[in-house]
Amino acid sequence: MLRSNPVARAAGPALLAVSGPDAYISPDWYGSPELVPTWNYVAVHLRGTLRLLEADALEPHLRALSGEFERRLLPKPVWDLDKVSVEARKKMMRMLVPAELEISHVDATWKLGQNKPASAVLGAATALKTSPVGAEVAALAALMEN
Repeated sequence: MLRSNPVARAAGPALLAVSGPDAYISPDWYGSPELVPTWNYVAVHLRGTLRLLEADALEPHLRALSGEFERRLLPKPVWDLDKVSVEARKKMMRMLVPAELEISHVDATWKLGQNKPASAVLGAATALKTSPVGAEVAALAALMEN
């Protein structure tokens, strides 16, 4: 976290809200005139204890985290923290505080049209996949299909 973030000084009980893919669902896509517009989404609330870590935990964590996300971008050449000059890296490290959330409870909501007929859900998922609104909506369509 940024050192200037008030959360970086608030160790103890914490809530982390994570939003997944979401999109407007047109009733036209259901193939049923009785259904109305809605919004499908994925949301997760993680509750637990936030602990601030020692400064020496930051660099290994940054390397592991960026390494994981860079691998997901292959075949793009992998970015590594060593590409940042030592001076710039030291400055960045002073601006960040390593933290860890020990999760004790998870609340998740997956509103994907489960209360609709399967044909309506698949119709909406197909329409989402062919709409020009981006990768996040395509991810929502895949969740609806499954």
